[in-house]
Amino acid sequence: MGISAKEEEVFGSSYSAAIYISRILRLPAPKNKVFVLGETGVEQELQSENVPYIGGTDPAYRREVENSDYTSIADESALDPDVGIVLTGLDFHPSYLKYSLAMAYLRRGAKFLATNIDSTLPNAGSLFPGAGATTAPLILASGQEPLALGKPSQAMMDAIEGKFQFDRSKACMIGDRLNTDIQFGIEGKLGGTLCVLTGVSKKEEFLAEGVAVVPGAYVDQLGDLLG
Repeated sequence: MGISAKEEEVFGSSYSAAIYISRILRLPAPKNKVFVLGETGVEQELQSENVPYIGGTDPAYRREVENSDYTSIADESALDPDVGIVLTGLDFHPSYLKYSLAMAYLRRGAKFLATNIDSTLPNAGSLFPGAGATTAPLILASGQEPLALGKPSQAMMDAIEGKFQFDRSKACMIGDRLNTDIQFGIEGKLGGTLCVLTGVSKKEEFLAEGVAVVPGAYVDQLGDLLG
């Protein structure tokens, strides 16, 4: 689309989680290992920050649960003693085994983090389950809520500001979802927010009376910005 951008200018929620784990949580080794419910993108960001992890795309966790798994998880012999964090993201291969292990780590005191908790994922002109749908079963089973490191978490905003040193008053948040993108910009006290109507949120949602999250402006599609 003619937009000049470099890789180091892209700041995703998986990267935000990796930054939070390595530079803010800074759990002492060896109790700093992460159990991942997610795909290779999460793993790559953890690797970039030298954060150890298990789970994720490892084929050993993409299988049916067996009777012996119940016993080994219950007596903790199947658990890695160094796992101190459970991190959830969008996982295309969730399994009962992964959820059982994640729940066991949380019950043992691991910190519960999520890259983001978006309920849906726009794709191919429709909506599919998002990263929040991966996290939801674990919330229900464990009775715990994760710290989400994606929008609208201001921990993500602080991390971005720390990296890029930008002027918030001169920044505009552009997004297609009110409760993540636009709320992120409003709570972060950015100079403006712009809702694009080609995604999740529709105009009727923020034009109604009493709506808590209202963008400063909106356009039907991103191309409208080209005039």
